[in-house]
Amino acid sequence: MRKRERENPCGVCGHYHKYEEGEVCGVCGHRMPAAQERSVQQDSAFPSEILKDLLYLGSYDNASRGELLKTLGISRILNTVPACQNLYKNSFTYHCLQDDKHLQFDDAIQFLEQCERDKARVLVHCMSGKNRSPAIVIAYLMKSKGWRFAPSYQWVKHRRPLVELSQAVHQQLVEFEQRIFGSNEPVPVQPLSLSDSMPCFGFGYPKSIGNSPVPMFNQPGMPSIFERTGPNTTPSNFVFGAGRNTEQKIVESSALNVIPPTGSETPMDSS
Repeated sequence: MRKRERENPCGVCGHYHKYEEGEVCGVCGHRMPAAQERSVQQDSAFPSEILKDLLYLGSYDNASRGELLKTLGISRILNTVPACQNLYKNSFTYHCLQDDKHLQFDDAIQFLEQCERDKARVLVHCMSGKNRSPAIVIAYLMKSKGWRFAPSYQWVKHRRPLVELSQAVHQQLVEFEQRIFGSNEPVPVQPLSLSDSMPCFGFGYPKSIGNSPVPMFNQPGMPSIFERTGPNTTPSNFVFGAGRNTEQKIVESSALNVIPPTGSETPMDSS
């Protein structure tokens, strides 16, 4: 078998043929259904990055591109389909789930948590990257991040729009959520307000949140600090600029009953 046939098998039947171009498989006669041509063409050779520098989600076709995975820095692969071959055992660390009907969430999460501790990038894949492997990733987000099922699903779906959970897998995730959180009731999420995202410049005053008291200068209807000071309230003994020295001399001289001469007068002869 040529190298290209080993690295680029069909993502559905596992044999080499130009599946994306509609070519019939020479081994099993498999051919892409016309209804799936458009969705498959939208898929990418690159896996979807779910958590930066850690968790990737993809198909068997993505897992078969060894050189591309190395380029992405992926060193470990979680195979969720027992029937899928592990093509590069000498190049990647594989972990395989053995049950093809019931997803082993705890086993998969334990492996993914070890990858996180080791700071190793890992690819989670199934045959098409739409059902089993997304379910494992969603379960991992619920367990490791503490997110409920709905936001975890939205996070994965946003990063890989091809995700389509079957009814059976969906039910397994609902049961897993109930086992973790003890209830299926959604937890209300507090929206992020402007005050939460922007720093508060309170100048020593407490920030007003909810029913907390507001500083007096912020009370509705209260005049500003400029309005509360009446006009022409400059102190009588306050002058601006150089005039201060002159007035001070006058005050000090008055206390001694001496009138200082002005610049245009000549001092009187003491005799």
